[in-house]
Amino acid sequence: MNSIPWQERPADCADVVWRYSENPVVERDAIPSSNSIFNSAVVPFEDGFAGVFRCDNKAVQMNIFAGFSKDGINWDINHEPIVFGEGNTNMIESDYKYDPRVVFIEDRYWITWCNGYHGPTIGIGYTFDFKEFFQCENAFLPFNRNGVLFPEKIDGKYAMLSRPSDNGHTPFGDIYISYSPDMKYWGEHRCVMKVTPFVDSAWQCTKIGAGPIPILTDEGWLTFYHGVINTCNGFRYSMGAAILDKDRPDQVLYRTKPYLLSPQTNYECVGDVPNVVFPCAALHSIEEDKVAIYYGAADTVTGLAFGRISEIVKFTKENSL
Repeated sequence: MNSIPWQERPADCADVVWRYSENPVVERDAIPSSNSIFNSAVVPFEDGFAGVFRCDNKAVQMNIFAGFSKDGINWDINHEPIVFGEGNTNMIESDYKYDPRVVFIEDRYWITWCNGYHGPTIGIGYTFDFKEFFQCENAFLPFNRNGVLFPEKIDGKYAMLSRPSDNGHTPFGDIYISYSPDMKYWGEHRCVMKVTPFVDSAWQCTKIGAGPIPILTDEGWLTFYHGVINTCNGFRYSMGAAILDKDRPDQVLYRTKPYLLSPQTNYECVGDVPNVVFPCAALHSIEEDKVAIYYGAADTVTGLAFGRISEIVKFTKENSL
């Protein structure tokens, strides 16, 4: 297994999740055409790592680009966006693509993203080599965002978290789960998590959305998610964690009352959209008890944070709503 990026917790830090000292790992201008590169996904691939990156260009057109890295920190991102061929459909219309997630299931790498088809919905595609890509049917009707696949089938079916939304800057949103026998037809929709009352946990009282691919632990599925509060200065995005039941992932066993990471550094508080921490990917090693979380910062650059899986699970259980 490839060694994931890692940096030990600073001596003066008591948090269970801490930032990489050299953040951001991907600057906004990492390719010539980009205005910003953020909310992106990475996975182990061959002798290093591959990723699908959200790169908004200087016309602020949103698209996704493939990239590669030996160490998960220094990235070489393609200068042209991914071009999809036909997968399980010939309907591959797309006005925009953003906020991708990537996961390996069985024999291929599956990609989900927010796909522009008469408004935002969940696009699905796959690749075997990050060179040739195939687009499938959209998972849902508009409007929906934050489609996150589980890394293995549950009761013989693919499973996906998502967040029904609207056609704008959604002022609401809960997390749901849906199932599919074939990555084409989705159903059995169930509510997983709702926003919290303001007085209980205000950082996640306006809307929530699934983040990286869930991680299977002895306690259940460790799931990082973003939560939003609507402040007098606009939306503020932070990161929390939940543990879902292994066999019934629509059942929340534990969920953090405090956030794990919130906008505090300059690159998280200042950018195209201020005050945003938006997790989209997590490399992990159960054996080494490590997780490296990639997140969009201020809708402008990509940051990296670290944690011990056992500590995050313990914190989530002991500080649960």
